[in-house]
Parts: sequence; structure tokens; C-alpha cells
Amino acid sequence: MACHIRPASAGDCGDIVRMMKELGAYEKHSHGTEVTEEGFTIVGYALYIFSYNSMRGRIIYLEDLYVIPEFRGKGVGKQLLKEVAKIGQDRQCYQIQFAVLNWNQQAIDFYRAQGAIDLTQETGYHIFRFEDAAMTKLAGAEANP
Repeated sequence: MACHIRPASAGDCGDIVRMMKELGAYEKHSHGTEVTEEGFTIVGYALYIFSYNSMRGRIIYLEDLYVIPEFRGKGVGKQLLKEVAKIGQDRQCYQIQFAVLNWNQQAIDFYRAQGAIDLTQETGYHIFRFEDAAMTKLAGAEANP
């Protein structure tokens, strides 16, 4: 399927917020995701940030790759991912990192088909985070001698 991949603009915010809500509902997030808008002009998005690995250099962290259900399986996700890879290469990044929910087999299969490796299985790395309360507690904690 032919589609036009481009950077987002301020005029895209409504569509992007709608898709973020759809993604939240799909991923079963409990913090009030609700989709109320209908119709679309934008059918997918990739949200990424640049980060740094102290051992190897610059990376891209892919926070979201989302395609609305009506356009899945038509190559849109692959085109979005390819564009992120091109951006990474242009910025001298050596890898793209991302997380996938363990129950999302469709996404796991998609990424593996594109050549991604599952670090949990291959290297044993676990992903951790501090949520709001833990981060607040940590920030206020005194350093141990």
C-alpha cells in the first residue's frame, strides 16, 4: 500500500491523540483511555526519541508504532519502521530499541519478521522503571553511606 510518511505537524495533534488513545485501549491501560472521535486522515504514527548507550553510542528508542486497525497488514507499519531506521542512520544511531507487551504476539511476530531480536530471550535483560510514587520516594530518600 502506498502512503506518505512525513514528520508530524501541529495540525496532526488531534489525529495523533486519537491514535494514542486507541493504543492505550488496545494495550489495556487502566488510566482512562477512551476513543470518542471518528474518521481519519492519518492512519499511523511512530513516536521515538534519541538516547545514548554508554558502551556503543547513539540509539533511537521507539516509544510507539501504531497503525489503526483498518490499515494493519497493508505495509504501513513496515514503512513507518523503515523511516525511523533511515532517520537513525542519518543521525549515526547504531540501533533501535523498544518494548513489546508479552501478550502482543502480533507485534512480536511483526518485529521479528523485520529482523529484531528479543533481548529478554537473547540476553536476559529485564526492563525496569520507577512509577510516580516510587520516583517521589527515591527523589526524597537520603543517600546511604
